Amino acid sequence: MSKPREQVVGYLPDETPTPGKLVIFAFQQLLVMFPATVTVALLTGFHVSTTIFASGLATLAFLFVTKGKIPLYYGSSFSYIAAIISVTGVTSGIAADGMISQAQFGIIMSGLVSIAAGLIVSRFGMDIIEKVLPATVTGSIAMVIGISLAGSAITGAAGYANGAASDKAWIAALVTLFATIAFSVYLKGVWGQLPILFGILVGYVVSIPLGLVDFGAVWTGTLVDVPHFTLPTVSWVAVAAIMPIAIATIPESTAHLFQLDIYVNDLAKKKGAKEYRIADKLGINLIGDGLGDMVAALFGGPAGTNYGENISTMAITKNFSVRMLGLAAIMAIALSFIQPLSNAIRSVPGAVINGACIYLFGVIGVQGVAIMVNKKVDLFDARNLAVIAVILVVGLGGSYGFPNGMIPAFGAKLPAIATAATIGIVMNLLLSIGRKGKA
Repeated sequence: MSKPREQVVGYLPDETPTPGKLVIFAFQQLLVMFPATVTVALLTGFHVSTTIFASGLATLAFLFVTKGKIPLYYGSSFSYIAAIISVTGVTSGIAADGMISQAQFGIIMSGLVSIAAGLIVSRFGMDIIEKVLPATVTGSIAMVIGISLAGSAITGAAGYANGAASDKAWIAALVTLFATIAFSVYLKGVWGQLPILFGILVGYVVSIPLGLVDFGAVWTGTLVDVPHFTLPTVSWVAVAAIMPIAIATIPESTAHLFQLDIYVNDLAKKKGAKEYRIADKLGINLIGDGLGDMVAALFGGPAGTNYGENISTMAITKNFSVRMLGLAAIMAIALSFIQPLSNAIRSVPGAVINGACIYLFGVIGVQGVAIMVNKKVDLFDARNLAVIAVILVVGLGGSYGFPNGMIPAFGAKLPAIATAATIGIVMNLLLSIGRKGKA
């Protein structure tokens, strides 16, 4: 007698959980997005509540323009931090409205770069992108993005400051990390789709007796407060500083899309469902990404991208429901107006969030490997090895070897990840000259 087939748990992009589950899953996505998006605002001098509002609105714009075919959440991008700081002129505190407005104009113009790239792909097809951005480049960039964040995760988990770590922070971070891993491995069914949320909740509870949670900060201010909106001001200096970054973030967006294609279709295969040709939608994905930048910047939010943390959460939980992501975006917009709720989420200790991020950022890096495995990249090929090796060393070496991940060269300071992506693209094209056959 044959064994009954085990029921596959998960939600494909066009599937919707029941209302109660939908709210919980959406909240998990919101919680995962929140720390990094808020961090970008804090580092660039942008207003936190406005950044959260812009993230949710840009996500809705992305889902609308892609007609709900691509399950992605839009959040603030770390790749733009140095460029935006060069315009706002601050590394802490809130920047002057005039400086934020100039940066907004640069971000809006950078969105045009992604839209132009998307239109080229939509008109001429995937071949042109696969020649410029093969799996050797996109997979390597995905690895660099994940692993380059490892330092941030591990120092945040340690509560590292002024040359010393905190034992209490380590306890909270390690409890969160191992609780998250345990939940993701051993929980089954519906519960198995919430490991990140459960892990953070466990870490939060443990943090209370350790004195890491400041409940007093939750109830400061008013109940409802409108985000601080600013309008863009024309600044070609800001355009020169910010717009080029969009070129280097195209591989990141492409890598995320290919990651989604792999994981969504793995779930579809297990469920016996149709194939979701997500990788074929790169053109509209780039257009949606550019539109997201423009929508976010129009209201005073920093530049963004489709979020690796949210993709990792979807991959771990096997929940790719577009409606769930749409609800998370609506919740983010609502959250930006509710000050105590925003404060409550911000009260989650950094050690707890970074404990979960040790796992999440590692998953982003592993997904880069998955891209190359899925595309059957020949790792014995000299050209492939050269491209991958240089991207990894420039991206990771630059991120860890120099302050703020900015490589000093020829009188300029070059962002490590963007530089690694650019060098990888150029190397791949040059080494492809006169080469026959498909890589």
